[in-house]
Amino acid sequence: ETGKCGWRCERGKINKTLPECHKPCPVYINDRLSLYEELKRESDALLAMKAAESTPITVELPDGRKVTGKAWVTTPYQLAAEISQGLADNAVISRVNGELWDLDRPLEKDCSLEILRFDNDDAQAVYWHSSAHILGEAMENFYGGCLCYGPPIENGFYYDMYLDGQKGVSSSEFGDLEILCKAVIKEKQPFERLEVSKETLLKMFKYNKFKCRILNEKVTTPTTTVYRCGPLIDLCRGPHVRHTGKIKAMKIYKGEYWQRGFQEVASPNIYNSKLWETSGHWQHYNENMFSFPVEEEVFALKPMNCPGHCLMFSHRPRSWRELPLRLADFGVLHRNELSGALTGLTRVRRFQQDDAHIFCTMEQIEKEMKECLDFLRCVYDVFGFSFQLDLSTRPENYLGDISVWNQAEKQLENSLNEFGEPWKLNPGDGAFYGPKIDIKIKDAIGRYHQCATIQLDFQLPIRFNLTKDGDDKTRPVIIHRAILGSVERMIAILTENYAGKWPLWLSPRQVMLVPVNPSLEDYAKMVKCHVLYSAGFNADADLDSSCLLNKKIRNAQLAQYNFILVVGEKEKMTNSVNVRTRDNKVHGEMSVEEVLGRLTSLKQSRCRNAEEDF
Repeated sequence: ETGKCGWRCERGKINKTLPECHKPCPVYINDRLSLYEELKRESDALLAMKAAESTPITVELPDGRKVTGKAWVTTPYQLAAEISQGLADNAVISRVNGELWDLDRPLEKDCSLEILRFDNDDAQAVYWHSSAHILGEAMENFYGGCLCYGPPIENGFYYDMYLDGQKGVSSSEFGDLEILCKAVIKEKQPFERLEVSKETLLKMFKYNKFKCRILNEKVTTPTTTVYRCGPLIDLCRGPHVRHTGKIKAMKIYKGEYWQRGFQEVASPNIYNSKLWETSGHWQHYNENMFSFPVEEEVFALKPMNCPGHCLMFSHRPRSWRELPLRLADFGVLHRNELSGALTGLTRVRRFQQDDAHIFCTMEQIEKEMKECLDFLRCVYDVFGFSFQLDLSTRPENYLGDISVWNQAEKQLENSLNEFGEPWKLNPGDGAFYGPKIDIKIKDAIGRYHQCATIQLDFQLPIRFNLTKDGDDKTRPVIIHRAILGSVERMIAILTENYAGKWPLWLSPRQVMLVPVNPSLEDYAKMVKCHVLYSAGFNADADLDSSCLLNKKIRNAQLAQYNFILVVGEKEKMTNSVNVRTRDNKVHGEMSVEEVLGRLTSLKQSRCRNAEEDF
């Protein structure tokens, strides 16, 4: 009979991957839920009354900007979403008047508000604390004991449990416990906060002598709080993430360009040196360019895309209605770096950039810079990178009108303040053609690398005589923008960051098909080509008949294929595969359809540990 917890019977029928019941569903869970739900109805009714009598409040953001809300109605998450959906999606917790605050907890009065992401120490502690509650929920329902301490620790968490009359647990049970934890995460159970009297809590936790002792000895206030996720209700100060699904998540890239209004273009690899004379690069940069004679003229491989994009802009008259015009180019670049400066993939002579140039008006600079910064955060959050921001201002050898520089620098400063991340002023370090924002990311061993860049340019539009509506007085401004920067350098940083074990969604070696003998090769190739390739996976098949099965599996694991699919006569007859991972975790026989579905889901969610979550 299914109890309110829903774990033992109901979930077991729905999800066959859940372990068998080792013990009956603990009776105290149903009793605790019944009392909680009664109290929650009373609390919700009281909140509704307060919301009905709501008054306007003022909320001050970290940059000093003030926004309005409604007392007992507006939440930090709603305000974060109004600033940027990317900020809201990647928020872990908020800080209200210096106090950590649930993102979905209504604000009560005028206050200051800060949205915290995972790169903040307090946010990480909340993240691990919420992870501990997920573990506690699974432990309660799996073992039926009494939860004790479950605090976050540095880069992790744990939970103590008292098991009355039991000698201990087997390490073989941890796999089943992990399955339950994944089920909790998948359900995206909301974390609910409830303030309750001390007397009521003693009734709620009467089964748990440890919790009652804590209440009696350490809780000195008339009321305290509990948090609920699923059937778990625990004595807890909080706060927590919005729901259990936030304990794993992410998203990114090329489709983002289209959604953000960029046109992808392809420009030539070689230009006449006259183009570089027009742009000014020949006078200042020719020693770093690969040049060669062609029919008594000098040509050079392009070291950057901007002059070619200027030609694209000027090939016909442009109306102001076309601005901003955003051009993205992933072409190959060549720079003749000194041999002593070359370092692996982090500095090379031939590379690619996620390069883009935005042609806009002076008045559009601030909005475009905000969009560039938002795009940057969207991408870097996927990889889990923290970054440093520097605003580099007018150098001594600047070109152009000082009033234009002042206006542009002010807009860059405004966009950085609204972005909400810490930044530093780097006076005098801008390029001679315009101010810039430098972004550095930290690799796995603590080194900082310049990857992303956002630069303003007032000079190229003059050099190429770029105009709007043919009016020389209304030239566009160019924003040079890259997020990954050199793709090769980013690959080097990511390789170190992942220690060579690429997550499934990024991996160049996602699946290896291993036939047991040559008679299964056609079936292996069918699964590889018609199932996995067709679904967009990087898949290979080991058809070397001179290798034994174990050798093939070992080779695939050493090559860091995320998943190895072994196929024999039985799998061919049942249209299935036998799944194992690069870490030799065996998932066993599954239908091809089910495997494809799971791999697709893990790839789309950009799961960091697909081999474990499979």
